[in-house]
Amino acid sequence: MHDHSPDRDSPAPDPALEEEEQQEEIKEASKLSPTTIYEVIRLDGEEELRRNKLSLMWSGISAGIVISLSVLGEAIFRAHLPDTPARYLIENLGYSLGFLMVIVGRMQLFTENTMTTVLPLLDKPGWGVLGRTAALWAIVLIANVIGAFVVALFYAYGGALGDDLMAAMFELSLHAVGFEPGEAFARGIPAGVLIAAIVWMLPQVKDAAVAIIVIFTWLIAAGDFTHIVAGSVEMALLMVVGDLSVTDGVFDFFLPVLAGNVIGGTAIFTMLIYGQTRRDRERRLG
Repeated sequence: MHDHSPDRDSPAPDPALEEEEQQEEIKEASKLSPTTIYEVIRLDGEEELRRNKLSLMWSGISAGIVISLSVLGEAIFRAHLPDTPARYLIENLGYSLGFLMVIVGRMQLFTENTMTTVLPLLDKPGWGVLGRTAALWAIVLIANVIGAFVVALFYAYGGALGDDLMAAMFELSLHAVGFEPGEAFARGIPAGVLIAAIVWMLPQVKDAAVAIIVIFTWLIAAGDFTHIVAGSVEMALLMVVGDLSVTDGVFDFFLPVLAGNVIGGTAIFTMLIYGQTRRDRERRLG
C-alpha cells in the first residue's frame, strides 16, 4: 500500500512567516492614503531639487525632443485615417505617445514640475527652497524649448517625413497656435490640472501607469487643451519655416499657455492636494 501521509521530514509551516507574508499581501492590496502619496511625491521633488543642473538640462532637452512624438503620432493618424467624424477621437491617441515615453522614461517635463517640486516648497517655505525651485523650473523649461526647436528643425529640413505627413503636422501646428491669447491661456489650465493629476495618481496605480498616462493625455488632445511643451514643438515647427513670427509665437501662444499650465498644475491642483492632506500630515507629525 502507498503511504499518502505528509512527509515527516518536511518542515512544519512557520506561523510567524505566514503572518508576515499575509501582512505583505494586505499592504500590497491596500490603497495608499493621500498623505502617503503626498510624501512620495514630495520626496521625489526634493530629489529633483538636488539633481545636478547639467543633468537636468540634458534630461529636459531629451524631453523636448521626445515629446514631439505626440505631434508626430497625431499626424500619422490624421494622414492615414479617412476623414470621418470618428477620426478626431482616434488621431488624438497619437498625442499620448510622446508623453508616455517622457513620463515613463523619467525625463524632465516642465509641467510635471509644477506639482512635484512645489510640494517641498509648501512643506518648508523659505528663500533657499524657492530659489532652487525657480532655478529648476527655468532650466527645465528652457531645455524643453531647446529640444522642441532641435526636433522641429529636423522635421522641417531633415527629409525624414513624407509630404503627406508634413502637411498633417503643419495643419495640427497651425491649429494649436491659432487661438487668441486669452483662449490659449484658458485652455492651458485644464491641461495643467490633468498633468498634475497624472503625477498624483502614478504612485498609487503603478501597474496601470501606461493606461493612466494614455487616457489623461488623450483627454488633453481630445479636449483641445494647450500644453506648453508639446505645443512648443508645434510653435517651433512654424517658426523655423517662417510661418510664425517670434513675437506672435511668444506673446500669443507661449506665455499665455505657460501661465495657464502653471495655474492649473500649481495654483489649482497642487494647492487643493496640499489643503486636502495638511491636517492629516500635521496630525501624523504630532
